[in-house]
Parts: sequence; structure tokens; C-alpha cells
Amino acid sequence: MGVKPDLTHESALWTAYPLIAGLDEAGRGALAGPVCVGAVILPTNSAPLLQTLNGVRDSKQLTPRKRSALAPLIRESALTSAVGFSSAAEIDSIGIVAAIRLAAVRALQALTFAPDYLLTDFRLDLPEAELSQTALVKGDQLSLTIACASILAKTVRDETMQNLSAEYPAYGLAKHKGYGTSFHREKIIASGFSPIHRKTFQIKK
Repeated sequence: MGVKPDLTHESALWTAYPLIAGLDEAGRGALAGPVCVGAVILPTNSAPLLQTLNGVRDSKQLTPRKRSALAPLIRESALTSAVGFSSAAEIDSIGIVAAIRLAAVRALQALTFAPDYLLTDFRLDLPEAELSQTALVKGDQLSLTIACASILAKTVRDETMQNLSAEYPAYGLAKHKGYGTSFHREKIIASGFSPIHRKTFQIKK
């Protein structure tokens, strides 16, 4: 089931920073749809959290069914949580890195409480936030807070792509969630780009 994330990094910081937001993204490499960033602040009662969220892993290591079952548990356990989006048009306009940071800022702004520290997955440093922060290599496998954010970002993005599939049925978005499968690339070549495709991303034939 993959590496089990824990609260080691959070526990080392909680005395000085009781409101630690974990951040992770979903959809970085997709050819269509938004990029999403989840933000989660967990309470400092580590023992109950580890028990309640025992099944939480890096979202990529879980089945869609398991992620969907864990998402409401995460929301109920968190002090606050949110998911921020950047659209395909914004990705084309400002680039994927800046778009991820924009989605992260939107997620942080949507939280009920402002965090005083950020734990992020390695490629999601956020200089715009002007907060103390640590970017962890394989953070979604090490930090429970980041893993929770990973699951929320992934489940919300998958739901978004399911809905967009009905709006743009030619591409089979529900099947591949906008990623560059051979099926998806063939559909783009046959039908051209839709308004939700990232036109600056290379389509490998």
C-alpha cells in the first residue's frame, strides 16, 4: 500500500507553529483541465489523527475508490481545508509553475484559518506566501498533512474532469482525466483542441 506518512515533521514544528498547512498539487502534467492544489491544516492531536487517517497515503498510491472514501474523513478531521484551481488558459498564459503557485495561493486564501507555516511537496515552494515553509522531497509520502492535501487535490480534480467529460465528450476525459494517454492524444489530433486544453503543451504523436 506504499509508504505510510506520519506527523514527524509536523510534531517538530507545532510548538512554534500550531497552524501548519500542507500543500500538494494534482494535474501538473495533464494535457487538459485545470491544475489543482489542496491545502489542509490538521489539529495538533497527533494520536487520534494517526488512527482516524490510518489509510492516508500519497494519492498516487491509492485507488480512486479509496481516495473518495478518505476525502470526507480528511475534511472532517482537518481544522480547515480547501482546493485552489488554475485553468488551462491561465496555464497557457503564465506557465505551469506560476499557475500551480497561483492555485496554491487561492487554496490558502480559501482556508478558514490563515496558516503560520507551510509544508509542501518538493516542487511546490511558494515564495509569494511570505511564510516560513519547508518543501519536502517525496513530501506526500512522508507528511500526513501533505498526503491529505494530495488526496483532496486529486479527488476534486478527478470530479472536475468527470464533469468536463460530459461537456466535451469527444476526448474521453472521464477515462484519463486529461492526461496524455495515447487514446487522448489521438482524439486531440482528430478533433483539435477544446477550450479546456493546454495549447502550449506538446502533443506527442
